[in-house]
Formats: sequence, structure tokens, C-alpha cells
Amino acid sequence: MASLTGLQVHGKGKGSGGSGAAGRGRGGLPGAVAAEWTKLWSLRSTWWSLVAAFGLMGLMSAILASSTAANNTNDLTGDDQGVVAVSGVAVGATDLVQFVVVALAILVITGEYATGSIRTTLQWVPPRGRMLAAKAAVVAAVVLPAGVVLAAAGTAVAEPLLGRWGRFAAGEAAGDVLAVGVYLALISVFILGVGAVLRSTAGALTTAFLLLMAVPMLLENSGVTALRHVSSALPGTAGRHFMSGGGDPYPAAVGLLILAAWAAAALALGTVVLRRRDA
Repeated sequence: MASLTGLQVHGKGKGSGGSGAAGRGRGGLPGAVAAEWTKLWSLRSTWWSLVAAFGLMGLMSAILASSTAANNTNDLTGDDQGVVAVSGVAVGATDLVQFVVVALAILVITGEYATGSIRTTLQWVPPRGRMLAAKAAVVAAVVLPAGVVLAAAGTAVAEPLLGRWGRFAAGEAAGDVLAVGVYLALISVFILGVGAVLRSTAGALTTAFLLLMAVPMLLENSGVTALRHVSSALPGTAGRHFMSGGGDPYPAAVGLLILAAWAAAALALGTVVLRRRDA
């Protein structure tokens, strides 16, 4: 609330001496970011989403690690996966865990439309682009470190379950957990933009599921080369290439650029829609 008050002072305090200067220090984009940060951590859904993400990461990492060890020791040689990177298990678990994280990002914008509080938000921060940029900055600032810790937790869970079938190298693990954090941050910013366009939690979640999992899988399994190229350009596929270190059809850096382009495009479209529609 203090940050919101700062925005009000900024709006009324131009040319009013010392108090106006203080208001200007708390206004603009920094003030909007501070307000969004306060709002995010005041919501119970934020805490529940993070707890759920950690719980699901631990569960999925345990399942994947146990499955790998079992496949390597059963009588079916076709199941053998050999020695795998321990941190790679956490990367694999991210396919499902990401939907809990993007739900948090979606609610940052669609939750306000559902309750009508978006009108108050726009009253305090009238420039639509600034408001969405502030939300994106806060989402990225929360999700990136949370994603790193999530991947580290998944790695810690998988290591004892893999046993001799797990390979742990500090440099490789550090790269994997950082990649997961960056991926989750960018995909959360992307889906925030989608939420700004659709203004619906259900619609944004459905779009996330389609673009991150369902459509890429369908296109990859179609057997049509052109459709596989389309799949490679989707954010979910690009993110997997980035987290897995690249390979066919492009290196990890290209996957990161594609993912960043999707995030930037979604924010730009969200800003345009916000400016053209009433709250």
C-alpha cells in the first residue's frame, strides 16, 4: 500500500517541493514494480502455487529417477537408458511442473480481471504498457530464482534414487538448474502476455497447455516434415531444446532466442490489447 501511495504522490506532487521529489522517487516504473511485488506476495495463491510446484517437482523427479533405475535393471534390454545426468531428471520433470508455475503467472493478470481490481490497478498506473511491464518484471524476478531452486531440489531428490545410474557433475548440474530457471521465467512472461490478451484464467491455461505440450507433440508425431518445422518454432519445443543443451534441429542458444521472441511478442500484443480495450 505504501508503494501505491507513492504513485499517488507522484501524480499530485509535481512542482510541490520536497514531498513532490519524494513522490517522484517512488513513481514511474520502479513504483509500479514495487506495488506489483507487494500485491503478489500478499496473495495466498502465490504461496500455494510455489508449495505445489516444489511438491510436484519432488514427486516427478522421484518417479522419473526410480523409473530410470528400474528400466536399467529389468530383463528387457530395450528399456535400458544407461547412466544419465542427475540434473537431467529435474529438466524432464519441468514438463509437468511448468504448468503450476505458469498458473501463478496467469493469475497475476487474470485474477485482477476476475475480481475487478484491474480497474484499481489502472487507476494507480494508467499507462498500460508500464503496468504490464511491471507485472512482467515481478513475475520474472520471482520465477527465475524459484525455478533454479526447483531444479536443484529435483536434482537432490533424484540423486539417491538413481544410485549408480546417475551421473553428477557440478558444472553440468549448475547449467541445467540455471536453464530451468531461465526457461520458467521466460515462459511465465510469455503466458502473462497471453493472459493480458485473453483476460481469462481458463483460456490462458488452455493456451499454455496447447502451445507447451499438446500441439508440439502432435506435430512431432505427424511424420510431416513441414509440421515438424512448425513444432520446432513453438515456445515449448524451443524451451526443451534450450534446457537439453540443443541438438537437432538447432543449438540451445537458438532455442533461447525463439523463446525470448515469443515472450516479447506476447507482451507486445498484450500491451496493444490493453490499450485498445476498456478494463
